[in-house]
Amino acid sequence: MIHLHYIDDAMLLAEKPAGLLSVPGRSEENQDCVVTRLQTVCPDALTVHRLDQVTSGLLLHARGKAMQAALSMQFEQRQVGKRYEAVLQGLLADDAGDVDLPLIVDWPNRPKQMVDHARGKPALTRWQVLARDVEAGTTRVALEPVTGRSHQLRLHMASLGHPIVGDVLYGAAPAQRVHLHACALAFTHPVTGAALAFESAAPF
Repeated sequence: MIHLHYIDDAMLLAEKPAGLLSVPGRSEENQDCVVTRLQTVCPDALTVHRLDQVTSGLLLHARGKAMQAALSMQFEQRQVGKRYEAVLQGLLADDAGDVDLPLIVDWPNRPKQMVDHARGKPALTRWQVLARDVEAGTTRVALEPVTGRSHQLRLHMASLGHPIVGDVLYGAAPAQRVHLHACALAFTHPVTGAALAFESAAPF
């Protein structure tokens, strides 16, 4: 069962568990995902944005095509406030910064992404240190993806030499899970125009 933070006639805000796909995969064994589970409760539930399979946290869904178009437009026009929390390998020297590196899919190794200054799409991430655990050798950070590229946060953190804990795809040591969580989402209600903001505490 998917936990819902909010539901009305226009939308659903779900808590995605780590390890579950946002949308169905191509193969038969990858049909189980957040949106198909939600459609057993609300048949009109449609995907607005996605989180990586390894990522947990807040995931917005629309009810019907008109609401999907309205909410998707807010994401496209960067009118949605998004914040993630992650734990990185190693101790970051600085307290805050930006990563501005263009990304493109690494075709032979897809779904892995890579930095490509010639062909990559612009990608910008703002980060801020929340805490350092000297004993564990890790740094907890708040991440704001200004753009929304695939694997952006994961690759941008790895590019700093500090991959997200558990993210073996981008050079981290194995862990129980990838320590990346979508913890805050702020947007405008597509019908009422009210400003909405939701939070979800990181489970790590």
